[in-house]
Amino acid sequence: MTANHLDASQFTANQHFTADIVIIGSGAGGGIAAEQLTNAGFNVLLLEEGAYYRSNDFVMEERWAYPNLYQEGAARKTQDKSIGILQGRTVGGSTTVNWTTSIRTPPSTLDYWHSEFGLNFTGENDLAPFFQHAEQRLSIQPWPVPPNANNAKLQQGCEALGWQYTVINRNVNGCANLGYCGMGCPINAKQSMLVSTIPTALSNGARLISRLSVRKLLWQDHQVTGLEAVPVDAHFQPRSDIKVTIAATHYIVAGGAIGSAALLLRSAVPNPSGRLGKHTYLHPTVISGALFADDINGHSGAPQSIYSDQFVWPRDNNVAGYKLEVPPIHPVLMATKLIGSGEAHAALMTQFNKLQVCIALQRDGFHPESQGGTVLLDAQQQPVLDYPITDYMWQGMRQALLSMAELQFSAGAKQVLPIHHDAKLYSSWPEAKAAIEQLPMVKLRQTVVSAHVMGGCNMSVNANNGVVKQNGRHHQLQNLSVFDGSILPTSLGANPQLTIFALIWRNCQLLIKELM
Repeated sequence: MTANHLDASQFTANQHFTADIVIIGSGAGGGIAAEQLTNAGFNVLLLEEGAYYRSNDFVMEERWAYPNLYQEGAARKTQDKSIGILQGRTVGGSTTVNWTTSIRTPPSTLDYWHSEFGLNFTGENDLAPFFQHAEQRLSIQPWPVPPNANNAKLQQGCEALGWQYTVINRNVNGCANLGYCGMGCPINAKQSMLVSTIPTALSNGARLISRLSVRKLLWQDHQVTGLEAVPVDAHFQPRSDIKVTIAATHYIVAGGAIGSAALLLRSAVPNPSGRLGKHTYLHPTVISGALFADDINGHSGAPQSIYSDQFVWPRDNNVAGYKLEVPPIHPVLMATKLIGSGEAHAALMTQFNKLQVCIALQRDGFHPESQGGTVLLDAQQQPVLDYPITDYMWQGMRQALLSMAELQFSAGAKQVLPIHHDAKLYSSWPEAKAAIEQLPMVKLRQTVVSAHVMGGCNMSVNANNGVVKQNGRHHQLQNLSVFDGSILPTSLGANPQLTIFALIWRNCQLLIKELM
């Protein structure tokens, strides 16, 4: 511990702190807010449930990274276990462990928000200057290095089929092209909140308390009056032996989608819209593996450098849209997702370096049968996400499996393996197409994953249609803001971190003007 960092797990007695502004969560939203608000001269207290790890701790090993840097040891799942969720839990949040993809909010998404929620991001509300601020601050620019083989196959398949593809913008500076971004950057090249905004905030006088779980906001009439928190144990579970109380002038909830909604639910804040915790989105994602004659070595090189938007915005809204990307290929990550068991599974793993993997991220929130999930509290007041998968979404996943198989064969794959428990290795596109069209699209047979969590505290102009205003301020509690991806009213159809950076940068500037 240092003068400006306290590890709550080391507290031996009850504690009380005060600040001008307390920020709950240190990810994309909380990290941006901490820098902006300390630059403006506010006394800021930054709280994080995860631990404060640095580059020297990041040993590029999955067995260390997943239990230490991710929610629930990288094993978080929806209530019925049908969707696995990768979400960060450490200082810097998911920005510390994500794959650096940085994409501006699609204009079609902003148009939908305007028509459905009255949100206007044109004119003086234009996000473009804030995208530019974030891109400059965090070294976000197109990746200039040729893609690794895993990404190159996505590009080659798109070129062969005439499909759209784009070189990805990444938030890196001095990147060594290692490929282990999901385990924390060991050379501080990834411009996460951990190495950018949070160090600046601390040098400006902010204080950071790690391993602290905020359990409840206290409020009366239209004001938050304080908060109650507890340290977490070695497994990041809330303890009951030590109490921490904090009083501030303004309270910012930035615990990420799921976490922020859970805190507000535990606090029983006013919720006249009935939307708190609901409409939580995941970009539900399906996977397709392929075996090539040449080595792919998908563990090496920038994890994501090419994507395709060929299918994100179909002309017919009754067809689900999905974005095509690739994930990094690491042994534990792959072993837990590949289908089969025993000798069949082992045989696939022996071909690990020949494996290429595509993922398709479904754009949820834009159709009556795609309204996301609901954050609930279990008996220990911890969050669980109930996320039903409708037939509309299942059929979108089937189409995504078809697109990925066609792409992989067009890129030269010898065999393609849709990651579905009733699938097998197919040796031609006609064979794969016929099989995928017959696969039973049901939970726990079709593998579904997510690395993006959005919504649950959605913004809206009308208090009857959301939890917070367009500026992130709570509709009912005057000194409460929500500054993270939970305020998004739908998913994005794009990786969310740059949207959060820009949106929270803008909202911080509005908050500073009001509080000064």
